[in-house]
Amino acid sequence: MILFPAIDLKDGKAVRLLRGEMEAATVFNDDPAAQAEAFATAGFEWLHIVDLNGAFEGRPVNADAVQNILWATRLPVQLGGGIRDMATIERWLELGVTRVILGTVAIKDPALVRAAAKRFPGRIVVAVDARGGRVAVEGWSEVSETTAVDLGRSFEDAGVTALLYTDVDRDGALEGVNLEATSALAEAVRIPVIASGGVASIDDLAALMPLEEIGVAGVVCGRALYDGRIDPAQALDLLAGSPEDGISP
Repeated sequence: MILFPAIDLKDGKAVRLLRGEMEAATVFNDDPAAQAEAFATAGFEWLHIVDLNGAFEGRPVNADAVQNILWATRLPVQLGGGIRDMATIERWLELGVTRVILGTVAIKDPALVRAAAKRFPGRIVVAVDARGGRVAVEGWSEVSETTAVDLGRSFEDAGVTALLYTDVDRDGALEGVNLEATSALAEAVRIPVIASGGVASIDDLAALMPLEEIGVAGVVCGRALYDGRIDPAQALDLLAGSPEDGISP
């Protein structure tokens, strides 16, 4: 199971939000590239980056910060936030991003997601961001009528490499992972699922490990790493004992 350390970008800085609220941002590092280097030094094998401004504006905003991260470390990066057209997908992949995460367009332009997955096999992740079981879009500011499971199932035959499931109501709140909703999605689809939102302790990671058998292949962790609630070495040692992750670079 892969542990993805999160670097959320707002106004060029590494921050964490509380339940997706931009005004509830805590700055953890003024230099996101230095943060990426610190995660690489700690032994992580991937980076999870979100352009928060971009998610709200529908276009890349923190491109310079992302580029600096790509220059600073050779870790594979999965990037989301404001990626809404094929040209942007192609540009990020050409610049060195390993996988792009598509969220809003998965609801509003599913044909684009399918076309991208076909054109760039193994490099497209669909974000399933849910509030109360319904998929949230536009930087989580709007909630659709589509359920998380229905969205996941709609891309079963599209060739996407993973589903990134986030319980928005728990994101940044350190209230624990929504195991029930995460497992329900994993059991409903054949696509590997990455869990996100609410990771607060090493116990949350341990609780996720049995779900690997049903397709939970990774977990994103942010605030708990930044504030020291989770020790990177301990967490990586724990997850290293699990079977193969099922989603390769």
